[in-house]
Amino acid sequence: MYNLHLTPEQLEFRDTVRSFVNDEVKPVTLKADRLDLADRTLPADVLRKASQMGLRTLALPEDLGGVGADALTCCIVIEELAVGDTDLAAVLAETAALSLRLFPAMTPDQGDRFLPKFLEDDDYHLACAEREPDADTALGVNYHRAGGNERLVATTATRSGNDFIINGIKDHVANATVAKLIAVEAQTDKGPALILVPRDTPGLRVADQPGPRWHHGAVGRIELKDCRVPAGNLLALGGAPDAGRAIPFQETVTIGIGRAACEAAVEYAQLRVQGGRPIAQHQAIGTKLADIAIRLDVARSVVWRAAWAADHPDAFADRSLPDLPLSTIAKVYTAEAVYRATKDAAECFGAMGVMRDMPLQKYIHDARVCLYSGDGAADDRLRIAEAVTQFRRGAPMLAAE
Repeated sequence: MYNLHLTPEQLEFRDTVRSFVNDEVKPVTLKADRLDLADRTLPADVLRKASQMGLRTLALPEDLGGVGADALTCCIVIEELAVGDTDLAAVLAETAALSLRLFPAMTPDQGDRFLPKFLEDDDYHLACAEREPDADTALGVNYHRAGGNERLVATTATRSGNDFIINGIKDHVANATVAKLIAVEAQTDKGPALILVPRDTPGLRVADQPGPRWHHGAVGRIELKDCRVPAGNLLALGGAPDAGRAIPFQETVTIGIGRAACEAAVEYAQLRVQGGRPIAQHQAIGTKLADIAIRLDVARSVVWRAAWAADHPDAFADRSLPDLPLSTIAKVYTAEAVYRATKDAAECFGAMGVMRDMPLQKYIHDARVCLYSGDGAADDRLRIAEAVTQFRRGAPMLAAE
């Protein structure tokens, strides 16, 4: 299994990012007036500083100009960022995940056009627009039914000479409002495909996601009306990464939320005096702190195992690892464990735990988002059940020239 001794480089990454979070992130994101107003504006200056540190290109292979950090190192860094601010960590995690997915799949011509801009511009983030409006009612897990994997893509890409003309709407696109390059899934004459669309393309409009804020990061809605891009922007790429081998970026964000709540609860329990001694010395509070620590430690172990598996796919082939979607397992367990941990942390504060100018209410909200957003734990459990019963659902393939 993976080595639990972190390398000197991993320790240096962790300590450097932790210092950055304490010095640059928390003073901005945990201000009492910001918390009281529920201001979730993305701290653009802090995000830019993080990019200048190399965190935006952390996962990108070295031969493409990135840092080339392995999955476990990426998870360590993202956890530290999430302790400071969930939205900041979510944006960088999404860009890191997509840099691994998109740039290695580009043709040499596409790489020459897009990679230098990504490397040179600290504000250059990535997004992938795959979700259609009302997708939750159109798709889902059709448990043990082969037809449940069909993609319903209403966005169209019509060939016109050497160009594609794209029309459609995409909802809940992570990084939409900050991305300068968006991979849009559209229906072509050969089937669904990802097409690279720069942010400044005429006909592309990005807006904040309407409705209640039930997400992390910079999620938005994308509208494409007669949006013309070169046919050479078609990306020769398969479907989403296998859930067993996918790097658990978002699950690591969840761990960071729980750790922030835990650190706040421990600090307060050692300062608050009741009955002549700090409440941390009372058994009721001590038990809660222990339960929080147990849940976080086990959750982190599950996430790190999934990260190690992403770096060592051969471990599935030789049966060192079970043939299960480890990233999905980590997502389900971590979301539930961290939500309980943040609630216990808030209870250590008593009535202060629900005050709007205190960070605990923010941590609980962020943990609830992890628990209920996206596909939800119910669909994830069905995917895990299919893996347990060895039901093979073929991965959807996107069109390629």
